[in-house]
Amino acid sequence: MQKTYKRLLFTAALALVGLPALTLTAQATLQSSTKAVLDEAWQIVNREYVDPQFNQVDWHSVRHTLLSQEYASREAAYEALRQELKQLDDPYTRFMSPEEFQSFRDRTNGELVGIGIQLKADPESQALTVVQPIENSPAAAAGILAGDVLYEIDGQSTEDMTVDDAVRLIRGEPDSPVTLTIRRQGEPLRIVTLTRSRIQLPTVSHAVYFNGEHRIGYIRLRDFNAHAAEDVENAIQSLNEQQVEAFVLDLRNNPGGRLNQSIAIARMWLNQGNIVRTVDRHGNDNQVRANRTALTNLPLAVLVNGNSASASEVLAGALKDNRRAVVVGTQTFGKALVQSVNTLSDGSGLNVTIAHYYTPSGLDINHRGITPNQIVTLTQDQQQALLSTPGQLGTAQDLQFIQAVAELGLSDVQPDRQFTFQDGQTSQSRRSSGDSR
Repeated sequence: MQKTYKRLLFTAALALVGLPALTLTAQATLQSSTKAVLDEAWQIVNREYVDPQFNQVDWHSVRHTLLSQEYASREAAYEALRQELKQLDDPYTRFMSPEEFQSFRDRTNGELVGIGIQLKADPESQALTVVQPIENSPAAAAGILAGDVLYEIDGQSTEDMTVDDAVRLIRGEPDSPVTLTIRRQGEPLRIVTLTRSRIQLPTVSHAVYFNGEHRIGYIRLRDFNAHAAEDVENAIQSLNEQQVEAFVLDLRNNPGGRLNQSIAIARMWLNQGNIVRTVDRHGNDNQVRANRTALTNLPLAVLVNGNSASASEVLAGALKDNRRAVVVGTQTFGKALVQSVNTLSDGSGLNVTIAHYYTPSGLDINHRGITPNQIVTLTQDQQQALLSTPGQLGTAQDLQFIQAVAELGLSDVQPDRQFTFQDGQTSQSRRSSGDSR
């Protein structure tokens, strides 16, 4: 596990040098260097992949196939590797070009250059759809909303385009323009030109809410990047100083990230007990436990939904199984696999599934998810309203948050009472929150 953590934190990369028209010598050099990268990737999968049977694929034959071909370009070689990896039937074991890997590292390091939107492929139509714009980003300023469909990027149709391909087109140099064509239900196509900027990804926000005489600390964790544990610690300490009586930790729409950050955050709430158990390809398991470093023992509720995945599920599962928190919301995503992050010699990257994890109760949540203690389902309109207006999260307009507060066990909490802030303004007017970054 320690080896995995170190690899997750390793972010060095080599620059990729563009090649002119190839001479015979240059072509030979290309073939040699490209095949070296392919073999490097193959060796990592061969050595570390969680399934020693490689999904019944003859993995040694794959190596022969990759290294026996001639490639006209690096991109052709990259595509050949991607096609071979698909045989593993594991979407989390994937190859990234140097550009894609840089974007991935930016996200896990907590910053990027772009316009500030999170995209997904619609499960039915495969249309590239905005999950949510990042607060205070160019996209948010331009009025792009959750649910908007990305129709074109700089005039290029997004039909049959992957999320990674779209991200690569949207990213670019700071202060450079990118033009998007947006389709919103019931409205004509809209064309908007945005200026890329360097965006510090918001990881944690926190606020104090009043319900009657009760002070409730609300912490929203958006992902588990390199700053997540530090930011959550700062939020807990700030809310403790404001003498809150209980906490609500919001993991909704948190896709996961670094496992070590999830473990560190679990230890902020748990003084004792198991957090997660991982099992590698050889059946070796590693049990990670709390280490008596909890920052608070106050009542805790955790909010989750179908987009709470991976590291979010590690944290929610640990808190639920140890009866440290009541989990409220809907079934989580169901990803119980651990990946290592590997930098290859040409600056490209390879994520490889190296272990399976289990919650403290021994539950395998892969493709199943975590079932909340208290299920609270939102309608599509209610979900859309929260995604489109993030300021409503953790307020009286947020039904799942209201139920979470009711589950905290404070004697006279009234879930239907209007929530107010320290300055006396209602939750409908503004949120008094602190971003710990």
